[in-house]
Amino acid sequence: MGIFDPQSQLSFLIPMALIFVVFYFLTIRPQQRKAKEHKTKLEALRRGDRVVTGGGIIGTVARVENPEEVTVDIADGVRVRVVRSTITNVLAKPDPAAAREAAKQREEARAKAETKD
Repeated sequence: MGIFDPQSQLSFLIPMALIFVVFYFLTIRPQQRKAKEHKTKLEALRRGDRVVTGGGIIGTVARVENPEEVTVDIADGVRVRVVRSTITNVLAKPDPAAAREAAKQREEARAKAETKD
C-alpha cells in the first residue's frame, strides 16, 4: 500500500481528468470559437464596414489593399493603412439594399424639389 498502489493512482486520475474536461468546455473551447469567429469577420471585411482598431480608433473601411492590409477613413480626408489583424471589432456592415433604397428616396425627393421650381 505505497505510492504505487493502483487503487490510489486511479482515485487520483479520475478527479484530475474530470477537472480537465470541465476546464476544456468552460475555457478552451469558447476561446477557440471566439477566435474563429473573429478570423471570419476579418476575412469578410469589405468597403464601408465600420471597424475599431486595436488602438481604439473607429473608422470606415475605404479600401481593401491586400489580404493583410486595409485602408480606413478615420476623419474627413484622413486615411490610414491598417494591418487587418489589428482590427478588434466590426461595428456595422452596410446593407447594400438599404443604401440603394436611401439613394433612390433622395433622388425622388430631389426630383420633386426640381419640379416645384
